[in-house]
Order: sequence, then C-alpha cells, then structure tokens
Amino acid sequence: METYDPDKNTTEVRQANPRKMNLRVLVVSLIGIVVLFAIVYLVLSMMQPAPTPAS
Repeated sequence: METYDPDKNTTEVRQANPRKMNLRVLVVSLIGIVVLFAIVYLVLSMMQPAPTPAS
C-alpha cells in the first residue's frame, strides 16, 4: 500500500478518521435536505386553494 504521509506506516494510513468528520457531514447534509423538503411541502400545501363545497 502506498502511503502519502511519510510519518505514517501502512497500518496507520488504513485507520478510520477518529473524529468521524465524514459522518458529521453526511448527517448534517441529510438533516438539511429533510428540512428543505419539509419547508417546500409546507409552502406548497399552504398555497393550495380551499376546497369548494360540492353542490
């Protein structure tokens, strides 16, 4: 395995990120997308005209 950091060996290079920054980015992005879709849904549902009674 090729290492790009001269101070680390191959085992250290393969280790996961202990701060889990990738997970944080994915979770925050997912929450942002869910909130965005909820806002769009609420805006579109509030713009619908009131139903007229059937005669």
